[in-house]
Amino acid sequence: MALLELHGVSKVFSHGMGRVTVAVDNVTLEVGESEIVSLLGESGSGKTTIARMVLRILRPTKGRILYRGRDIWRLGRRETLWYYTQVQGVFQDPYSSFNPIHVVERPLLQALSRLKGVRGEEALRRVREVLRRIGLSPSEVLGKYPHQLSGGQLQRVSIARALLVEPRLLVADEPVSMLDASTRIDVLNIFAEMRDELGTSILLIGHDVSLAYYVSDRVVVLYRGGVMEEGDVSKVLDEPAHPYTRMLLDSIPRLDSRWRGRLRLHEPLHAIGRSGCLFADRCELRFNKCAARPRLVEYNGRRVACWLYQ
Repeated sequence: MALLELHGVSKVFSHGMGRVTVAVDNVTLEVGESEIVSLLGESGSGKTTIARMVLRILRPTKGRILYRGRDIWRLGRRETLWYYTQVQGVFQDPYSSFNPIHVVERPLLQALSRLKGVRGEEALRRVREVLRRIGLSPSEVLGKYPHQLSGGQLQRVSIARALLVEPRLLVADEPVSMLDASTRIDVLNIFAEMRDELGTSILLIGHDVSLAYYVSDRVVVLYRGGVMEEGDVSKVLDEPAHPYTRMLLDSIPRLDSRWRGRLRLHEPLHAIGRSGCLFADRCELRFNKCAARPRLVEYNGRRVACWLYQ
């Protein structure tokens, strides 16, 4: 049994007057024990919506989300508290995760008190210990307000808050996008150490293919809320099968080539709609079958949703 399972999960937002946005479209995926799985895709592909549904911030319109085989939206009050001792989140903007009028250790102490029942000197001892584990000096952090710390420092404090409750699953939504390059690698190294030393599983949301390749075990490529390709990181990113995965990789600037003019990404030519392949209107390889939705099938060690492999 996988640690986390999504079965046919969809999320539809209604805007009134009959207008809707399909943010997530029939997504099925798994996160195993001690595994880092990256959700990759451009802006608007549904990555953050999936993260918020896993964290019980948004309720799915359709489908089930299971944690250790239990539907997370059918948990009682006590079971929900247990769930948050098992699953924690780290978000893109560390400054939005802290109250600017309180010192940064306050939410850490609150997490220990509410979820672990640890207070007083023992709580402070654990906070100091976890700050050292992620490379921060307690004397430079404790007693400070969010604006007194750099973005990298504050993001590490966010990770420390999650680590304090010893979660089995960490949902990290664009956790390094606001950080400089050297700090990004430090944070990703912390994630890899959490997996290797603590057995923590991580659902890593992002759009940077190189960072996903650096730290992930598996990747799931999303487009318009649907899964295009999923599998082992080396299989998918070294030998991409889906045309969208190839386009995503082709859009990455290379250090060994100079800029020769604007890269031509496939612009939509005609709308096929959501009943067909979600990528068909941008795909140069489309043909008649693409007017119907392809299912995810096994191909060369991964799953891919494309009529070329059906």
